[in-house]
Amino acid sequence: MTIPHRVTGTGDHHVLVLHDWFGTSAGWGPFLDYLDGRAFSYAFLDYRGYGERKDVTGEYTLAEIAADALALADQLDWDRFSLVGHSMGGKAAQQVLAEAPLRVRKLVGLAPVPAGAYPLDEAGEALFYGAAGDREKRYAILDLVTGQRAGRVWLDRMVDQSLRLSNAEAFDGYVRDWTTADLERRINGNPVPVKVIVGEHDLALTADVMRGTWLEHYPNAELEELGGSGHYPMYEAPVALASSLESFLHN
Repeated sequence: MTIPHRVTGTGDHHVLVLHDWFGTSAGWGPFLDYLDGRAFSYAFLDYRGYGERKDVTGEYTLAEIAADALALADQLDWDRFSLVGHSMGGKAAQQVLAEAPLRVRKLVGLAPVPAGAYPLDEAGEALFYGAAGDREKRYAILDLVTGQRAGRVWLDRMVDQSLRLSNAEAFDGYVRDWTTADLERRINGNPVPVKVIVGEHDLALTADVMRGTWLEHYPNAELEELGGSGHYPMYEAPVALASSLESFLHN
């Protein structure tokens, strides 16, 4: 199976990029304009049920994302690569690491979901598990994770994009997997260099959450909190995000 993807840059350092629950390979905003294409080659994958693969059926799990990501790396003849994962994609990137630890150079989590299960209370389950078929619930989630600071125009655009570019079955399947899957035993203590980047206004995946999860799991992990951003630094602080990411990958 040939996997559709987007590539930017021609550099020797190869980077696989995994998007969030609401996003697609095209959903990275102005951040892409500030990446160093001479030093890096970035490959952006769409998950099954999303973007250019919206009509591709699957089980809609992290394990399936990881298998497709590794298949794409093989398709590109990338033996070793770094990983960047945003939100749900941060947990999927850890699944890739668990499956192929010797292939991963560095790992970057952007407002990333931790490796363990992500328990939701009753209200959280109603909100997140009900979002596949409910526009207002998708809007409420985006408003929450951006610190209730974003304007309606941007929030509406993000919600409409998620509805248009993902199918409801995939959207529902992924959230039920990333909230319940537990990868801790498979990644705990892995020595890969890790950087975790969070936004100061993210009300869900905070710096404190990262200190108790990612920084506990990975002995060579560092944390940066970006000012002026919530859960979507690729839109909220694109220049700062590109600089933070590539300064880590360069070293």
